[in-house]
Amino acid sequence: MAEKAKNLQVYNTLSRKKERFEPLNPPHVGMYVCGPTVYGDAHLGHAKSYVSFDVILRYLRYLEYNVRYVQNITDVGHLVDDAEVGEDKLSKQARIEKVQPMEIAEKYTYTYFRDMDALNVLRPDIAPRATGHIPEQISMVKKLIENGHAYEVNGNVYFDVSSDPEYGKLSGRKTEDAESGTRVETASDKHSPEDFALWKKADQEHIMKWDSPWGVGYPGWHVECSAMSTKYLGESFDIHGGGLENQFPHHECEIAQAECAHDKEFVKYWLHNNMVTLEGQKMGKSLGNAINLHEFFTGDHELLTRAWPPEVIRFFLLQSHYRSTTDFSEDALSASETGLKSLHSMINTIDGAEAGNGEVFDLDGLKNSIEGVMNDDFNSAQAIAILFEQLKEIRKQITDKKTPSNIEEIKEFLHDFVDGVLGIWPQEGGGNEELTKGLIELLIEIRKDARSNKNFELSDKIRDDLKELGVQLMDGKEGTSFEIE
Repeated sequence: MAEKAKNLQVYNTLSRKKERFEPLNPPHVGMYVCGPTVYGDAHLGHAKSYVSFDVILRYLRYLEYNVRYVQNITDVGHLVDDAEVGEDKLSKQARIEKVQPMEIAEKYTYTYFRDMDALNVLRPDIAPRATGHIPEQISMVKKLIENGHAYEVNGNVYFDVSSDPEYGKLSGRKTEDAESGTRVETASDKHSPEDFALWKKADQEHIMKWDSPWGVGYPGWHVECSAMSTKYLGESFDIHGGGLENQFPHHECEIAQAECAHDKEFVKYWLHNNMVTLEGQKMGKSLGNAINLHEFFTGDHELLTRAWPPEVIRFFLLQSHYRSTTDFSEDALSASETGLKSLHSMINTIDGAEAGNGEVFDLDGLKNSIEGVMNDDFNSAQAIAILFEQLKEIRKQITDKKTPSNIEEIKEFLHDFVDGVLGIWPQEGGGNEELTKGLIELLIEIRKDARSNKNFELSDKIRDDLKELGVQLMDGKEGTSFEIE
């Protein structure tokens, strides 16, 4: 394992502090992130979560860890409002669209991956579906009953929260403070309001149902992640991620199920991303203010004035820390688009430069600075700020005909980090750097002639108009150079 991996610090929600990252079986890392419930299109909140964990995954691999990344697809068991009684989210959407629930699952699983692909989010190594792992979930429920942590009532099986003295250690919520989870309706046959469903009895009209030792039914929402994560990553693994809203009750219940079933620590590091807000209010389907990603890409939404490219959305999200709130506005997207164009312009200039006789650029210093902030709980925002500052200096050396002699090593690092970790490398055909450079140099020549002819009005107009376009002209003894801001 590379030396640089030893300095990684991650914020562990379980301990409520930053800890040195020390995986259970280095260089192998097991990472599980709660995937979508596929009853609708992915929105900006989903993008915040999955872009954040995409960068975490990419950076761990940059540090030369061998990561197995698992992200589930919830296609059964997640009831409306995260409740213990009521209607399954997919069944409700199927009723609205007048199709079968599995048609809903197929439709929105497809659109989810379509939109994540557009955002350049790497696909997980394994994407297990809840409906494909009913036997594993039944096996875990049976084990919990055998261990005295669950009970069956009239075909329903519930986890007995009072049997687990550590319940609440992730969220800090005590059982006496809980009201059967959050926003939930209490099932009448539970021993205690805090207990949660492991298996639900299905009525005759319910389509998504399976045989079990307790009768025909379907799994509770929480048990799928405990069963599938341990199936593919082992009974103890390194990282479990998800949105902050999943901390309670979902992740709290996952811990209780897994640790009471296997009698060992479930997950070493719990990572949670914060939310996206619109004018200070959380964006989400239930609040009616969510803009789905396809609407961003096409501009087809009343809150949008135009279409926004996926790479701009990704860059916008990377400019805030994954544990910070990201407040959405089109002004913020516009600023991100300008910033991304500037970054791409600098990268294209550097990537197209040939080795010169300039001084050696301090590449080790650049690497150490970027890895230093990324090792501080994956701070992509700070890494981007450092990139802007340092790449401006490299481009200035190139435009001054003093290209660093180690330009090839600089290019290699930029590919490794900007492409490999941040996932925001300039797209081929996205612009013609040589044409842009040639046109600017042509205008500089016209300006030079204007000044020679004492046509200072035209000279100043060229300078000022270029400045408005983000091109800064710098007059010096050796002539005029330029910098694209």
